[in-house]
Amino acid sequence: MKKSMFVAGTSTDIGKTFVTALLVKYLRDNNINAGYFKPVLSGVEVMDNEFVPSDAKYVCDIAEIKTKPKNLVSYVFKTAVSPHLAAQIEKVTILLDKIQTDFNTLKSKYNFMVIEGCGGLVCQISTEKNNEIFLTDIIKSLNTDVILVASSLLGTINSTVLTVEYAKKFNINIKGIIMNFYDKNNFMHIDNKKQIEYLTGIPVIAMVENNAKEIFIQKNFFEE
Repeated sequence: MKKSMFVAGTSTDIGKTFVTALLVKYLRDNNINAGYFKPVLSGVEVMDNEFVPSDAKYVCDIAEIKTKPKNLVSYVFKTAVSPHLAAQIEKVTILLDKIQTDFNTLKSKYNFMVIEGCGGLVCQISTEKNNEIFLTDIIKSLNTDVILVASSLLGTINSTVLTVEYAKKFNINIKGIIMNFYDKNNFMHIDNKKQIEYLTGIPVIAMVENNAKEIFIQKNFFEE
């Protein structure tokens, strides 16, 4: 069994956190000791006068991970903008070494780690001189394959194919695609799935409907 998988998206607001939560829940429901990690998170909730990383909290709630959400994120920014800009505003230096260390610490506690990215695959994490980091750098440093979350809506073929081609440039392996916002009765969604598989050569391993409570993954995907 694979030990980790990175969840990336074709763009922001594509439903990565929603799908990631369902993925972790799926693994844990199937008796796999699965954990969650998010390297960088922008945007927090205020609860009991404490800043809580919202994405991590959502995953913990859905997948029933009993730990403080802040323990699952390397860098949390209050400002809900791109990571590199949030880091500039809040005067924080993002270090790839810290992300690797935090991930390895969590990985030692679980049999399988699901890592959630931020934004699209072309996401700047740090723009500091001599410390430029992109999301692709994080993926490669954690030595993991990718599950790509794509929309089912109009325009998804273009954004999905472009993301796959960009990943190839950095020798990043996209193992499977999950289509979010899927309507099994929508002829365009059905065709989008068909064309995405044809043009990318990558299987669509799940189709997730709006407000889904669980996810159904292609058989044996996590056992290959």
